[in-house]
Amino acid sequence: MMQRAFGAACGLWLCFATTLAAEEHPVVVELFTSQGCSSCPGADVIFADLAKQPDVLALALHVDYWDYIGWTDSFGSPRNTERQKAYARAAGSRTIYTPQMIVNGMVRVEGNDPEAVAGAMTVQRGQGSDVALTLTREPGGLRIRATGPEGMAPVRVQLVRYNPSETVTIEHGENAGRTVTYHNIVTEWQALADWTGEPALDLLAPLEGDDPAAVLLQREGPGVIVAAASLP
Repeated sequence: MMQRAFGAACGLWLCFATTLAAEEHPVVVELFTSQGCSSCPGADVIFADLAKQPDVLALALHVDYWDYIGWTDSFGSPRNTERQKAYARAAGSRTIYTPQMIVNGMVRVEGNDPEAVAGAMTVQRGQGSDVALTLTREPGGLRIRATGPEGMAPVRVQLVRYNPSETVTIEHGENAGRTVTYHNIVTEWQALADWTGEPALDLLAPLEGDDPAAVLLQREGPGVIVAAASLP
């Protein structure tokens, strides 16, 4: 695989299917992808399967650094690129690439390598969490409640909105002629507050529109995601 500092790299196109056991805390899988990357369709297929699993919170972040090669990703955002760079810096790396999946904010794997993805998810699924997080839609917005152990490390409370699916016909660039259905496309990522575990978290966040909402509690870095939940 060829990589470059804050650039892009592509690998083999692979398909993947798996059945995951339901658990109390979902495993968060962030896919950094692009409509303009020839290696991303395989990862998008893997990700589409993950998005169906009840114990997975799958979030697709389309980056913008492939736009120069002939096709502007209709979901691409510099904010998503910056989040991927932040993960690289936290890991002591200067390299980003597509497709990449990051599992629970901790494990960075090639997004079109199904065995690596499955292995990372198995490890993270076994970690468990001592933070309880619940979400409730209310007339004034989204009620976020959480409790954690005494002395827990601070976490950032983040609200994510996403589009469940959209089909795109790519007319130019490396994937010209492909029609791809994308899933759980992140449209908004907002930091709401920092929480230290005491007192218990009880926050009402404004919530407009019908798109699903997810909340992540993540340590600084960005680091490990200690709890996550979503509502359709």
